[in-house]
Amino acid sequence: MAFNGAFNDETAGNNIYNDPGFGGFNDIDMKRVEIAYKALEDKFGKDIIVIDIHNVSTVADVFIIASGGSPAQIKAMCDEVIEKLEQDGLKLHHGEGMRSANWVLLDFGHIIIHIFDKENRQFYSLERIWSDGRVLKRAN
Repeated sequence: MAFNGAFNDETAGNNIYNDPGFGGFNDIDMKRVEIAYKALEDKFGKDIIVIDIHNVSTVADVFIIASGGSPAQIKAMCDEVIEKLEQDGLKLHHGEGMRSANWVLLDFGHIIIHIFDKENRQFYSLERIWSDGRVLKRAN
């Protein structure tokens, strides 16, 4: 599914840009969420979901969760996200799990990206753990 416009609160259909209650985010941050989402899509990431967690956590404002089919694909997804976000001026603060590539965490500050293999995605079920957040975008 290609990105086709502004992210919305999936539950209410509201455009979240300019939402004064949306953490410390602004249009530049949302553009970066879109860049990351597209980078994951471009490397054929599966089941991509964007969750607004700013009201339920101080760790970040947004989680992006995706799956890859193999360690090589997961590494390619990570490389693409890092490259595209760095091109836009956002540096990776911290990364975990890139060597094993069964669960990779990319911390960009306000935005944290989790890329899983299928087995670990099902086991850790971050969508369930963070179900108090708002789903902003979900791949079909």
